[in-house]
Amino acid sequence: MKNVFASILGIALLSAAAAPIMADVELHPLFTDNAVLQQGMPIPVWGWADDGEKITVSIAGKTAETTAKDGKWMVKLDALEAGGPYEMTVQSDKTVARKNILIGEVWVCSGQSNMQWNVQNSNNAEQEIQTANYPLIRLFSVPLTCSGRPQENVDAKWELCTSETVPGFSAVAYFFGRELFKSINIPIGLIHTSWGGSSAEAWTTRETLENNPDLKYLVERWDGLVKESDQNWKNYIDELNKWREQALEREQAGERYVYPPQAPRNDNRHSNHRPAGLYNAMIAPIIPYAIQGAIWYQGESNAGRAYQYRTLFPAMIQDWRDQWGYDLSFLFVQLANFEAKWGGVDTWPELREAQTMTLEMPKTGMAVTIDIGNPTDIHPRNKQDVGYRLALAARKVTYGEDNLVYSGPMYKSMKVEDGKIRLWFDCVGSGLMAQGNQPLKGFTIAGEDKNFAPAGARIENDTIVVWSQDVKNPVAVRYAWQDNPECNLFNKQGLPASPFRTDEWPGVTVDNK
Repeated sequence: MKNVFASILGIALLSAAAAPIMADVELHPLFTDNAVLQQGMPIPVWGWADDGEKITVSIAGKTAETTAKDGKWMVKLDALEAGGPYEMTVQSDKTVARKNILIGEVWVCSGQSNMQWNVQNSNNAEQEIQTANYPLIRLFSVPLTCSGRPQENVDAKWELCTSETVPGFSAVAYFFGRELFKSINIPIGLIHTSWGGSSAEAWTTRETLENNPDLKYLVERWDGLVKESDQNWKNYIDELNKWREQALEREQAGERYVYPPQAPRNDNRHSNHRPAGLYNAMIAPIIPYAIQGAIWYQGESNAGRAYQYRTLFPAMIQDWRDQWGYDLSFLFVQLANFEAKWGGVDTWPELREAQTMTLEMPKTGMAVTIDIGNPTDIHPRNKQDVGYRLALAARKVTYGEDNLVYSGPMYKSMKVEDGKIRLWFDCVGSGLMAQGNQPLKGFTIAGEDKNFAPAGARIENDTIVVWSQDVKNPVAVRYAWQDNPECNLFNKQGLPASPFRTDEWPGVTVDNK
């Protein structure tokens, strides 16, 4: 009997062969009506056309020309100042026009489910949606997909930010864009590309992972899973064809019906954990679109490998910068409080620590959210404060508001004094405070035995003194060092202190892979 799947494949190939050959010039979907182009830097514009076709792109008095080669073309327009709306024309044998184009600030918004979480499921959703009419903010959403090889195209388009388009859009991205627009008052373009539950390695190129001795195994391990998955599907197809033949024979013989074999439960080729898979399908297609930077909310899926994140996360950031060809700003959200208990132990403090360590990279900023999580829900609904704090970081790191207090207190140094430990901080602002006029909470202290005890703490000027009667000779302090800590250290600008520890003792995820 003829293989039914071979027949289906043959039909698909015939259909592909019959597809029309492209004749007219085509623009990448990033260049639709309502797009926002990045101000202040050269603007790549690209697409597809027949070989040898001459292409001329014009907008706002800037023009660039090229000739299509290998079915592709690209020009770079000279930098433009913020403004618009403009019409962009692409001339070849025919003229293609894109209308209502703005020049402003473009940000890529990526990560896992807390970035994907939409406006209609966030706090105060009804009012937020009703008031979300910002014609100078534009939205672009990359569909969820995965690929083993870098892709060039994406099925999406730019939309105006309205009450009709914002409900399903990323809440963190929207609230970030809204706050940024209010502060800098120029057009904002938001490219949302995230996938719930995804791992950081899925957003990193295969080359970067393979070239790092500490990360190479991620690719090798997943390659093995893909081979196993492929074999499972092959076995299933063989069994299904065999079942089909036998089912016809049973029917002709008057025997009872037998149900077909079950398909494999997953396909590791299309997984949001596949190393490089989401980079290939959801980042590569938008490069080299000119952008100012990226905001990132991810880490939950990597918390069990927090020590590895110290290497993986900076490698991913540098990877994106290398792919775009310049040091784009990179702002990220530190994990909120949540009773995770991965493997029965607190791993999220170590992931938060890895995120904090990434601030050593230039042009990075972090929004601390240890006060606005939900102990019983990994998706806290308060995305407004997340967006606001990311916008504060952008104003400081990217837009040079040097006097802006954009972060809560960050641990700087310590000193042992008469059986107590004194702590110093950066980002104190106009002073330290305990939220709610309560005693300071969240501090523990330990001696050389590494046994931490609950500690008293008090503010003295811009320092904090920590002690415990149970620890006579202290050597280390930790603050908010739990998945879901009770903690209340802020600066007087209302921004929470980042969790920290003064020791470097091995953590619970140090050997996890």
